[in-house]
Amino acid sequence: MNNDVKLTLKLNNNSILKAKKYVADKGISLSKLVENFFESISINSENPSEKNLEYSPLVQELAGIISLPENYDYKTDYENYLKAKYE
Repeated sequence: MNNDVKLTLKLNNNSILKAKKYVADKGISLSKLVENFFESISINSENPSEKNLEYSPLVQELAGIISLPENYDYKTDYENYLKAKYE
């Protein structure tokens, strides 16, 4: 039994064009992209501490491209960045 239901969305044309380019590059449908997004936000809201999450292909592609020291303090780093930017 197919549980698919039609959904109509009203979005900014520029956003739609960007999304269409993204899905064309990734070889997936726009419907699948939206479905994956809805699944990801519902998984996170149902069980935010869940460690066994399925990540989108984009997140999987980006995961691991940056390695940081084990003791990296992102808050201090960001604070230093803001100080330098606005001083």
